[in-house]
Amino acid sequence: MRYIIYYCIFLSVRMNHFLTDSDIQTAFATHLRKLREGEKLSRDALAERSTVPAATIKKFELTGQISLRQLLLLWQSLDDLNRLYKLTVELNDLTRAPKSIDEVLNSGL
Repeated sequence: MRYIIYYCIFLSVRMNHFLTDSDIQTAFATHLRKLREGEKLSRDALAERSTVPAATIKKFELTGQISLRQLLLLWQSLDDLNRLYKLTVELNDLTRAPKSIDEVLNSGL
C-alpha cells in the first residue's frame, strides 16, 4: 500500500497537480458508491445497514462531504475497515514521509 501512495504522489507531482482534500473526498465517495452499486444496494438499503441516513449518503456521493464517523460507518458496511486502518499503520512504520518526488525516486522503492 505504501508503494501505491508513493506512486500517487509521483503522478500528482509529475502532472504538476498536488492532491487536494477535495480530490481525496471524491475518491472515497466514488470508491464507496461503486461498491454500493456492485452489491446492488440502494441508498436506503445502505442507510439501513450502516445507520447513515440516505440523504447523507446521497450528499456524500455527490459532493464527497461527510463526517469521519459516517465515512467509517459506510466503509465498514461496504469494505474491510482493516484496509483503511492499514494506511495509518504503514505510514507510522515510515521514519519520515518524503517531502519531494526526488526523495521518493531516491528511496529505492
